[in-house]
Amino acid sequence: MKIRMGEITGAEARALYARRPVVLLPLGSHEDQGPHAPMGDYLLAELMADRIARAATEAGTETVVAPVLPFGKADFFSAMPGGIALSHRAFALVLTEMIEALLRHGLDRIVILNGHGGNAPVIHDVTQHFLLEGRGTIPCFYLWKIAGALLPEILGPDLARRSAGHGADPLTSIALHLTPDRMRMDQLPATPTPPATMLGLPFTAWGALSFEGAEINVPAGYELPSPDGIGPGDPRLCSAETGHALVKRLTTLGAGFVRHYARAG
Repeated sequence: MKIRMGEITGAEARALYARRPVVLLPLGSHEDQGPHAPMGDYLLAELMADRIARAATEAGTETVVAPVLPFGKADFFSAMPGGIALSHRAFALVLTEMIEALLRHGLDRIVILNGHGGNAPVIHDVTQHFLLEGRGTIPCFYLWKIAGALLPEILGPDLARRSAGHGADPLTSIALHLTPDRMRMDQLPATPTPPATMLGLPFTAWGALSFEGAEINVPAGYELPSPDGIGPGDPRLCSAETGHALVKRLTTLGAGFVRHYARAG
C-alpha cells in the first residue's frame, strides 16, 4: 500500500486521485534542535504523516502524504550555521501554490500536519484566504503542540514541565523512538551554557526581556537566551518510551481526525 504521493506512479495516481483521498501536507523546519538532535525536524513530521495516513487508510479512509515541505517560516534561528528558512512572504506563497496544485485536480480534502511553531501564523493566513474565497476549510493538526499537551498525562505534571521545551520534549523523545540512530545524546553539555542578557536585562523567553516584572519584546534570536539550542526543558529527561507513547497517541488522534474530516467534508 503506497502512502507517499512521491512513490505513486502516474497511472496509479489517475485512478487513486479520482477517488478524492484525504491529502496530508506535512510541514517542518530545518533549524537548531540542540547539540544532540538532527536539524531537520521535518523528517519527524513526515514520519508521523506516514503513520497517520496508513492508520486512516486501514480504517477505511483513503489517505496519502504529500511531499514534506522541509523549510519553515523564519523566526528566531538565523544565527545557526546550515539553517534554512523562508520569509513570511515566501512561505505563504509556497504553501498557497502547493494547495492550489492539489485543488486544481479535485484533491480538496487537505489536512496540514504542522511541525514548526513559526509556521502557525502563516498557515492561519493562507487557510483563511481559501476559506474566505469559498474554497473550503483546510484544518491544521499541529503535531508538537498536541504532543506537548499529552505529556502531563503520560509523564505526570511535574516531569512533563521539566522535560518540555525546544530541543527537549516532545521532539527529542519522539526522535529517540523513531530515529534513534540519528540522535547524539552524548553531545549534550554536562552543564547548560548560561543565558546571555540584553540591554542589561534577563530573558524570560525568546524575544522577551523582563523589566520590573513587565515583559519587553526585543528582536533577538534564540542564541542569547538558549545558547545550546535548548530551553526551557531538559532533554536528559526524554526517552524512547515517552516517544513511543506520544507517537501512538498522535497516530490514533491524527487518524481519527482524518476520518472525522472526511465524513464532514
